[in-house]
Amino acid sequence: MARMSTREEHEQLELLQGTLDLLILQTLAFGHAHGHAIAKSIERRSEEVLQVGHGSLYPAIQRLLKLGLIVAEDGLSENNRKARFYRLTAKGRKRLYTETSKWERFSEAMGRILAPMAEENE
Repeated sequence: MARMSTREEHEQLELLQGTLDLLILQTLAFGHAHGHAIAKSIERRSEEVLQVGHGSLYPAIQRLLKLGLIVAEDGLSENNRKARFYRLTAKGRKRLYTETSKWERFSEAMGRILAPMAEENE
């Protein structure tokens, strides 16, 4: 399962349902990529806070393929090996926009709720 970590092995939190799908779509907004590159990009862009295991990545990719949000194409990786590359469809771009807007509203609401607690602890 994809997880969120505070860099301490004992404090791992699962991502909210649908979050990994959104992260994959966002990664593919920059261009096509194979699975390993998608996982590494998410990890790198989150400064290693988010770790994406193959056991959750590939089922999410399959889900996105089935929904028509991404398509797959065979090609060669940067080290000249056969790989399956994924890219966004027009439907996937629309979903990315919609889900990103929802996530931003959710994050802002959580920030408003949690802010008083942070101020009380200072």
